[in-house]
Amino acid sequence: MQQLPATLPQLLLRWYDNNRRRLPWREDPSPYRTWISEVMLQQTRVEAGIAYFERFTDALPDIAALAAVEEQQLLKLWEGLGYYSRARNLKKAAGILMEQYSGQLPADFEALKKLPGLGEYSAGAIASIAFDIRVPAVDGNVLRVAARLLDDDRNIEDAAVKREFRQTVWEILPQQRVGDFNQSLMELGALICLPNGRPLCECCPVAELCRARAAGRQQSLPTRQKKAGRRREHKTVLLLCRPGEVQITQRPARGLLASLWEFPTLPGQHTASEVAELFSAPLSAVTALGSATHIFTHIEWQMEGYCVELPANAPLFSGCLSVPVGELFSSYPIPSAYAAYLKALR
Repeated sequence: MQQLPATLPQLLLRWYDNNRRRLPWREDPSPYRTWISEVMLQQTRVEAGIAYFERFTDALPDIAALAAVEEQQLLKLWEGLGYYSRARNLKKAAGILMEQYSGQLPADFEALKKLPGLGEYSAGAIASIAFDIRVPAVDGNVLRVAARLLDDDRNIEDAAVKREFRQTVWEILPQQRVGDFNQSLMELGALICLPNGRPLCECCPVAELCRARAAGRQQSLPTRQKKAGRRREHKTVLLLCRPGEVQITQRPARGLLASLWEFPTLPGQHTASEVAELFSAPLSAVTALGSATHIFTHIEWQMEGYCVELPANAPLFSGCLSVPVGELFSSYPIPSAYAAYLKALR
């Protein structure tokens, strides 16, 4: 097994102290805020996550508040971040913490790893950052940095390769400031050792230690497994509007976007004439809202949207309820997949 340079912690900690991003969970740290930020950033860019983090922690400032929050309010606070199972797992874990740990996160890596929504990486990040426990936190950024430093062209998504990289990082962890060192590795990957393009080697504090750079292979690493293509689904999204109101329907309790609210949606792509005919409405009552695409991990939605102006006494579409437009924005969590059509209502 290849070894990372022993001087890496010293060099990266010095660089991190002078170059780290000022982020709300770093500037006002606590175990709770570290936990929320790590879960929130699992599938969210840091820049996009800041506003969500501040809104979420303002509304739910501690574990007790998170454990007690109603699910619809929780999902509304998470609205737009996607991967809503993360929010549900946070609430589930908060309940466990209230029951078993007196409302505190345990300073124990193995105990953290057992909480809903926390894997080896997230538990390692929280343990090291919040409690300075000597354990690595190896995410995609760290895997990329390690692959380039070691000039290792194995598939970093292979479980055995991940385990080996994790052990390699573990062996050079400093005795103190473990959390800062883990963050420095992640920060290097986020700011300098960039994915999908040319890494900024000329700015890298450990460029002289990088074997891939010495071999001229930094742009071709890391090696990843090719992903299967996404399934494409065509949909017609309907904003069924009565004066001051719009109709929405709740998605099933399980599956994609579980329990969130959406505009009624027809399979396939329909014309304005077909939509007008479906509601026995004049064509002048139907306004095209344009096309939109939303990409999930394995599915791509290609949507056409229409606003249908209906009279006040028009019956509700199957499974729908009609809500005041203002209440829609304040009380009902709508997936970001429908962002283009929410703009039409604003």
